[in-house]
Formats: sequence, structure tokens, C-alpha cells
Amino acid sequence: MLIGFVGSVFSPYYARARARGPADPQAHCAINVALYRDGRPLWAMTERGAAQLQRGPDHLQVGPSALHWDGEVLEARIQEWAVPWPRRLRGRVRLRPRPCPTAPIDLDGAGRHQWWPLAPLADVEVDFDEPGWHWRGQGYLDSNRGAEPLEQAFSHWHWARAHLDERRCMVVYDTVERDGQTRALALELREGQPVQQLPLMASTDLPRGAWGVAQQVRQDAGSLPQRLRRLEDGPFYTRSLLGLRWHGLPVCAVQESLDLRRFARPWVQAMLPFRMPRRA
Repeated sequence: MLIGFVGSVFSPYYARARARGPADPQAHCAINVALYRDGRPLWAMTERGAAQLQRGPDHLQVGPSALHWDGEVLEARIQEWAVPWPRRLRGRVRLRPRPCPTAPIDLDGAGRHQWWPLAPLADVEVDFDEPGWHWRGQGYLDSNRGAEPLEQAFSHWHWARAHLDERRCMVVYDTVERDGQTRALALELREGQPVQQLPLMASTDLPRGAWGVAQQVRQDAGSLPQRLRRLEDGPFYTRSLLGLRWHGLPVCAVQESLDLRRFARPWVQAMLPFRMPRRA
């Protein structure tokens, strides 16, 4: 999992700066890397200031790590340190999108938050010299942007994605806004074809983890979800690999749940620097 943040939505430092008044999002940037394999996962999310940010239409550099688009391939060169147990992460990720026409989609009623599945179908190469991990397979690239902090708009959201086959991907979004308004999307993204909206499947509650974050996923009525691996289990956020049945097909899905009421609580904010150190 690789995410580039400009105005890191989960940054406790950015949250404190906003509480004092208008804050520059470029002063709170990070490259988040999460590597999952047998044993303990490796996680890096060091926040850096505006002086360590370079960005343009085809590149983003935050500190020593950078992403570059050459017109055909998005390449990320990573030089980070994992936390809380220090370990160097040094490697390269190459993502080659397959043609799939998409456009930004509003996630809230006010149109202040957009999600864009830029490359829902892609071929990915992962080569890390440190820790010596290599992988080839199918990948996915999207983008989120907002005109306000997430916690001002939403109380919860649940998201899941799976490849249906070599040329089809499906994404499910469920959001709950602070005023209680709900939105749900189920989209099929097919190579070379327009995005297709699918009928919503049944919503199922998943067993909660150690922190008690509510988790939901959509799947065919009458089927039972299988948690293949719990990737992240935090005080406001979870990520899992699930075995599901979507429209009659067995799939392996990445599923995420986010509790933004929890995120805003002072005790959660006080814990975040242990996973998100700042090196301005």
C-alpha cells in the first residue's frame, strides 16, 4: 500500500495547526508505505514540511521519496524508515495503468469531497532492496481530494475493492455524513469500457477488532464473509483482506473502515505521533 499525502488528512500536527487558524496543507505532507508479508508488517508515514515538498503535473517529492509519471508508468522511489520499530525501507514501485475511462465522483452531498479511480486496473512491480521483498501482480490507483477536513463532513465510511478477473475491478463505497445522510456506490470498472453502476448488495457487519471500530462490507445476500488477514487494526481505522462473494463471483477484497468521530478525540490524536513522526 502506497499513499502520497499533501495536507495529510490523518496528521495530528495538521489538526493542531487548523485548530489555531488557517493552515497550509503543503506544510503537512507524507509518503505512507505499508508492506504486508508473513510476520510483522512494515509501516512508514513520516510527515514533512513545505521545504521538503516538490510537486508538479508529473511528479511529487516528499523528503527523500518521490513519485514520477512518464506518460506510461507511475514510478515511486521510496527511502523511508518504518515505525515504531526502526527499519529502513528502500525500493521502487512501478505501476502501469490499463485503459479505463473514469472521472471524479462526489462522496458527499455538498460536493466538497471527491474520489477518482484513476487507474482501477493496473500492472504493478514492487522491488524493495531493503527489506528484500519483491512482488508482481495486479494493482489499483485512485485519488481523493477535499475542501475541508474529513471529520467535518463524515462520521464513518467503509470501502472495499476487488478484481473480478483480469479485466474487471469492482469498488464499493459507503459513507455516513455528520448529519446522518448516507451514500452508497457499487461500481464495476472494466478495461476499455465506461464505468458501470451496479445494484447494491447486502450490507454485513464484520466482527470488531481490538479497538472496537465498527466495520461493514457489502456482499451477496446469504453469503458469509471470511477475514483472510487483518492488515491494520487501530483506534479509528481498520484494513483487512476478505474473502467475499460479489454478484455470484468469489473475490479477495481489500476492505477499509474509518471512524472519524474517534479520529477527532483527543486521546486518539495523542497516540498518532507514534505512527506518524514529523521531520520538518
